[in-house]
Amino acid sequence: MLATMLCAFSIHADDEATELNCEVDVNSDKITNGSKDIFGELKQAITDYMNTTKWTNATFGTNEKIYCKLLLTLSSWDDATGLMKGDLQIQSQRPVFNSTYTTALINFRDTKVDFTYEPGQQLIFSEMEMEDNLTAILNFWAYMIIAMDFDSFELNGGDPYYERAAQIVRLAQSSGESGWKAFEDNTNRSAVLSAFTDTQTAPIRQMLYDYHRMGLDQMVVTVDKGRSTITHTLENLGKIYQVAPMSVCLTMFKDAKLDELINIYSKANTTEKESVYEMLYQVYPSETTRLDQIKKTEN
Repeated sequence: MLATMLCAFSIHADDEATELNCEVDVNSDKITNGSKDIFGELKQAITDYMNTTKWTNATFGTNEKIYCKLLLTLSSWDDATGLMKGDLQIQSQRPVFNSTYTTALINFRDTKVDFTYEPGQQLIFSEMEMEDNLTAILNFWAYMIIAMDFDSFELNGGDPYYERAAQIVRLAQSSGESGWKAFEDNTNRSAVLSAFTDTQTAPIRQMLYDYHRMGLDQMVVTVDKGRSTITHTLENLGKIYQVAPMSVCLTMFKDAKLDELINIYSKANTTEKESVYEMLYQVYPSETTRLDQIKKTEN
């Protein structure tokens, strides 16, 4: 994957491998009306859309695809209009260099998901216009998954894909659909994009690179050096917290990385554990029970 991330963004005529290896699940347990066949169709339509759309012009080998998972949990469905409402859990992973270990990049729940879907409906990709709210949501998260993955291999490598996500947000904001409006709340899709593109929260992208490429990837070679880099980059959380304490990127980092950090520091010395504990406690004071595990683990 590293070679792919660092290459020029070009694709050979004989290499049409798409970027995502996306697993999709649709939970319709809360729906009691109508035939449930449509939810199987929806799952297949989303699966095909995510895995067959060519999202970038970068060269990807089959074994370099980005693994991600979408869990759509539906809370209501109007079988007369086709309107569905629910939430979408987005997860993505990245391999760690020279190991069998994979690390989470995204573990986020998008709570403002509503769209219209009819039996047999084809999902059509368009870069220039908003086809419908379902494809807009899928497009946005596809580009966020790709952008964050690229950022983890090359500093600011995700720039082109944050811009594509921004274009989707701009188109969707004029549609009146929920989940897109600026300042509507601090966890919607507009807020997620801003967290990774606004100047005041820019350290999150430096973290994506330092934590993964200079930290985790190096731990395979030198555990102490890689962990030390991670310790240093965690200081960026405090910088973000000082200027934007409600930024969704802080929550996204916690949900993706806190359990991993507990494992990383299980072999650290007492001084390093205390340092990391204090940095994380400053940003996540409500996570005392989980953070205490950092100090309790044995060297």
